[in-house]
Amino acid sequence: MKRLQKLLAAQGLYKAKVNGRFDARVKQAVAEFQVDRDVDDDGRGTYGPATRRALEG
Repeated sequence: MKRLQKLLAAQGLYKAKVNGRFDARVKQAVAEFQVDRDVDDDGRGTYGPATRRALEG
């Protein structure tokens, strides 16, 4: 989860402490990323395969 938090922080979407937890702030940042990048294959706020590809690719 730390990697996810760092990736989201690099996008300017996650501004909290990198602690390795998937909490409400991470879920919100994932949801914002999905909206920004038109990722619709995973549930909103879910770090699934489509979101992972878009964020890490």
